[in-house]
Amino acid sequence: MSAALPYYLGCPSWSEAAWRATLYPQDTRPTEFLSRYTEVFNAVEGNTTFYAWPSEQTVARWAQVMPAHFRFCAKLPRDISHSEDLCQQLDEVTQFRQLLAPLGERVAPYWLQLPASFGPSRLAELAAFIEQWGDWPLAIEVRHPEFFAKGDAERMLNRLLHERGIERICLDSRALFSCDSQEPAVLHAQAKKPRLPTRPTAFSQGPQLRFIGHPELLANDPFMLPWLDKVAGWIEQGLSPYVFAHTSDNRLAPELARRFHEQLMQRLPGLPELPVLQIEPELEQLGLL
Repeated sequence: MSAALPYYLGCPSWSEAAWRATLYPQDTRPTEFLSRYTEVFNAVEGNTTFYAWPSEQTVARWAQVMPAHFRFCAKLPRDISHSEDLCQQLDEVTQFRQLLAPLGERVAPYWLQLPASFGPSRLAELAAFIEQWGDWPLAIEVRHPEFFAKGDAERMLNRLLHERGIERICLDSRALFSCDSQEPAVLHAQAKKPRLPTRPTAFSQGPQLRFIGHPELLANDPFMLPWLDKVAGWIEQGLSPYVFAHTSDNRLAPELARRFHEQLMQRLPGLPELPVLQIEPELEQLGLL
């Protein structure tokens, strides 16, 4: 992907074996997934770091493979984000940032995904944590209903983030919850993902969108439509938005991301196409004898 692309586009991860023969060539080895992924997309959600701290060796491999323009939105580990007091985790935050230091500016922004139990009563704690965070780029996802109620709690949260240039991550799960399928993957996703109003924000240079899609690609179009206009507008304003595409089991996440980009191209003439990897080996052409 060209480093000149004016926004960041990607999926929740790069390590999906199910993407063989769709995103990756059939014979792609797991150790090659990341390098192949970066040939198409220029960003990825750092879900892996939410569940487990990577080893130094793993980070070193990532640093060798990720291009300079690539963005890895590393989630703070859940033992930090889901702790009883964020401010008691500052030493762990420092250790985590030191662990990812070989990635340099490719880690941007860090993500703090707070649990639904993190409510207005902890805003002072969040403010104190942010005060100690430093200059590293940060985006925060909240899930408590009061932060979506358009009341004092939401206004205080938005003011806190806006004044410090910290992005409020928008998770849009409407397409997922519009699906009435009884497929286990869909039911699992609906049970796991939050169902909250959308809150498009641009508190920083990089607005953040997580789009949780319907398992039928075409069914996502009505829900993507306003986002296409919003993202195009942000780009025209000189911002660099991030868009991450999910589906219930993420098998179709790359196709959903590609569909978003193809439709965005219609709004922004001159936007380059996404690369397409050679899925099938090229047949050797036989010359005429």
